Amino acid sequence: MKPKYRYQWYQEIYNNIPKVHKEARNAAKEIKLDKLKNEIGLYPGSSACPGPLPKYILEAIIKANQVPVLPMRVVEDELREVVKDIYGDDYDSAVVNTCEAALRVCFEILFAPPTMRKGDAYRARFIAPYGEDYDFMAAYGRPFPPKYKNLFVDRSTSTGELGVEGKSLNNLDSVFVRLAGTKYEVHGIKFNPVPLMTRTDAKKSIEKIAEAAARHAESLAGFESIGYDTPGYGYGEKDEKGIPVLKKLIGKLAGQYDVPYLVDSASCLPVIGQSPQDIGADIMVFSMDKAGRAPISGLILGKEESMVPIRKGLGLGGQRYGEVSSHGKGLFSLCDPGRDSVVGLTAFLKTLRDDPGKIKRPIDKYHQIILEEFQSFKPSKFRDKLIIEKSYMMGGTELNYEQTWDGGDFGIPIFTLEDLMANTNPMISAQEEMGIYPATIYSGNIFLGPGLGTLDENAELNEEHARLGIKALVKSIEIVCKYAGLGD
Repeated sequence: MKPKYRYQWYQEIYNNIPKVHKEARNAAKEIKLDKLKNEIGLYPGSSACPGPLPKYILEAIIKANQVPVLPMRVVEDELREVVKDIYGDDYDSAVVNTCEAALRVCFEILFAPPTMRKGDAYRARFIAPYGEDYDFMAAYGRPFPPKYKNLFVDRSTSTGELGVEGKSLNNLDSVFVRLAGTKYEVHGIKFNPVPLMTRTDAKKSIEKIAEAAARHAESLAGFESIGYDTPGYGYGEKDEKGIPVLKKLIGKLAGQYDVPYLVDSASCLPVIGQSPQDIGADIMVFSMDKAGRAPISGLILGKEESMVPIRKGLGLGGQRYGEVSSHGKGLFSLCDPGRDSVVGLTAFLKTLRDDPGKIKRPIDKYHQIILEEFQSFKPSKFRDKLIIEKSYMMGGTELNYEQTWDGGDFGIPIFTLEDLMANTNPMISAQEEMGIYPATIYSGNIFLGPGLGTLDENAELNEEHARLGIKALVKSIEIVCKYAGLGD
């Protein structure tokens, strides 16, 4: 008997997880995946499992280590030159050890109120659009209105080690703004609110954001947004150049208030994706060991005026006795990336600058394989509801299935980011049972891209491995749908 309500349905799916896993193991043998167990992954978008470095990056690191004396300042200034080649002389950069470190540096320097003055510090607020992945940036402030404080529970802001202190900075608030056209429904085995964003209306959303900014104008310190450019993150509306309309409107609004606009482009690629100029961003930050094929590093790039205090805080702003750059001690010396990371990152950025096709080709081929393999996806009634969009910005493809819920009946089960943290997403665990490193799946979004066992040492796509991985993904979703009572 079919469950009456969503929470009952998700409980039934949870009860069936052992059956899902058993069938997944059998499916792996059927598609000959067992011969490549633990050798294929579907998306290198997590620092928990970065892809291997390509040969051209390893060679650059080896060459740098053959130089008898190579100061950090030299390699960091070379990277600055490459960034200026790409974005122009009005832009600058800095490298830290991770993208999360980059966020901490930027929020503390550009958004948080000053504390080294007499008397009480004032409070400041920044605008946080209520979309998905809100916890990565919004957690640097205390959520406002207070009804949103539950959103951080079970996510990366409170998963154990952060229970003592948390991310939030002194006297800084994050103002959540609901987006027009986005549906806020409760889903998942870890039953929590999920923003479903494929029908987000950019112009109506910016009106709501502008209203919130006007209400909090006296304490407004900045705006933030996530860096993806795909429909599942509310960026289905694009201009004639393919730039998300909502991002451009937020950038324009930030300019009107003369406050920074910070964009978290964590699992994204610079250069072949959107630029700060495209969207009016003051600062963009990237996690370069994910879709980027560099050693672990967080790239901060943005307008020179905003980069000056950031570089000073990192100890890069010049020697005390003069000169325009340095590598010394600063407030955020704990975020030092190490020389090899900067060398490898510079090699990757040079490739993006000089031969972007080398990075795009595997993305293009991988996307075509995804389209082909999902042509026979079951339940067949859901095929035309899938949104499959290639994104150079995110270095791969987003497959979104939110619209399988159109019509009021149950669609493909939507699992939450809380499910990802708790390992209660059977689509993911089924892939693990099949012997592959799984795709990133939550909120109706599936992220896919080359990099884990699907690229050779020259960063060209191994199409056989890529296809096997996608076949496993298709099968894992079909199995979960079967035990959710959704079969043809």
